[in-house]
Amino acid sequence: MPTPALNNLRVFESVARLGHMGAAAAELHITPGAVSQQIKSLQSSLGVELFSRQGRHLILTPAGLSLHRSVAKGLQEISEGLEQAISQSHQALPTTTLTISTEPMFGAAWLVPRLIDFQVANPHIRLRIIAASHASEVDWKKADIALLYAAPPWEGLWWRPLRNLHMFPVCSPQLLQGPDALRQPYDLVHHRLLHEDDGTLWRRWLLEARVPYPGDADLHIESFSMALQAARDGYGVALSDEFNSRRDLDQGLLVRPFALEVPAGLGYFCLCPEEQRHIPEVAHLIDWLLTSATQEELPSDAAPMNNSPA
Repeated sequence: MPTPALNNLRVFESVARLGHMGAAAAELHITPGAVSQQIKSLQSSLGVELFSRQGRHLILTPAGLSLHRSVAKGLQEISEGLEQAISQSHQALPTTTLTISTEPMFGAAWLVPRLIDFQVANPHIRLRIIAASHASEVDWKKADIALLYAAPPWEGLWWRPLRNLHMFPVCSPQLLQGPDALRQPYDLVHHRLLHEDDGTLWRRWLLEARVPYPGDADLHIESFSMALQAARDGYGVALSDEFNSRRDLDQGLLVRPFALEVPAGLGYFCLCPEEQRHIPEVAHLIDWLLTSATQEELPSDAAPMNNSPA
């Protein structure tokens, strides 16, 4: 019998320990859908059932319990070995401090959780985060890297897109119920549209959905974070993207009522002064951030009730 993939065993150990696929997904920074697929793949390769369901929790079968004991012990030994190897390799490395300038909301929603993992793997690199919402606000006397929602070019700066972004409606789960429940895009005419721009993105999405713009039934909120909070509280429907609503979708605070999405136009970019791009620590952090962004998937179970336009 072929040995199962190590990543499948890592996912299995997390689900077995936490008893819930959603909790394992949050711990591993992947989607619940990805967790489910890896558990199915592992059970298929072994030819045995590892879990049984008890209410909302997953309970280990006897075979699963036996496997978990061995896998947990093995992963612990691997983790200790890796920590020892990394510690030894970094003992001779000088400590470097890097400063990242980014938008407060993007920093809290996406960046900070991932930088924790980076710091664990790179203890010789200390990180600082400072706030700036636009390229013109970045203090390059302090910042080594900037992560911003914007559009190039920027003179004297190197840049790369983190990933191509798409905009889609998000709302509180409570808007999926009641007489005006969101079941198809046309139902948006009965709801308040929340936006931080002049409504251009909403018009673009509604045009693709073949739904008329509802006119006065919208609310301009200058702060994107405030618009999303209003959506969480059930005051309307906002447009969001893969980065800023990932955690809310994972936790069920927001849902995607429809699958239709449109290109954001702008996107999140990684920037740094051209002369600093070749500094090893800066290059390592940039490459790590770009890889983290492109490898992630949008939560597959956050979804979309209806993909067809009205």
